[in-house]
Amino acid sequence: MLELEDHELVSLYINGQENAFETLLYRHKDRIYNYIYLKIRDHAASQDIFQDTFVKIVQTLKKGNYNEEGKFSPWAMRIAHNLIIDFFRRNNKVKMISETSSRNEDFNIFSFLEMPEDNIQDVITKEELESQMVSLIDHLPETQREILWMRLFKDMSFKDIAELEGISINTALGRMRYALINLRKLIEKHNLVTHF
Repeated sequence: MLELEDHELVSLYINGQENAFETLLYRHKDRIYNYIYLKIRDHAASQDIFQDTFVKIVQTLKKGNYNEEGKFSPWAMRIAHNLIIDFFRRNNKVKMISETSSRNEDFNIFSFLEMPEDNIQDVITKEELESQMVSLIDHLPETQREILWMRLFKDMSFKDIAELEGISINTALGRMRYALINLRKLIEKHNLVTHF
């Protein structure tokens, strides 16, 4: 079984050979679980989503709705990705702003981190806020999160980001803007900053 291609295993499983699915599971489980965990950062939740992913895969195959012959892995990853999105929708009530849904609110995240005095308490508070905000970045939509990481943590120019992502500089700027707006919503939701 191990030498068979994914589409051959899918076909065997649909035709009643249960062990063909075990081979598929064994072949793809690590990649799918790691993908889920990198997005969720919680082992228990990742295990749940991982199991839900394979339940959904089995249900879809048994109903005969699988039609992506030869592309099992990307199809399975898409199912996992959709379940991750559902997880965040259920557990995070913050409505994110997409690049196409807002026209206002210029926002600079660093204005929230500026402290009037540089005493030790201020420095500790600032470091705590920065640490909490880094964890909030994981909750942003993927395109916005990637732009934010490249710009703030890799210190890439918008020109370099645009070239790497295959987008225009204006699109890169727009994604950064919406990432900052959404980060502000998360900050407000989690009460990280008391004075705006």
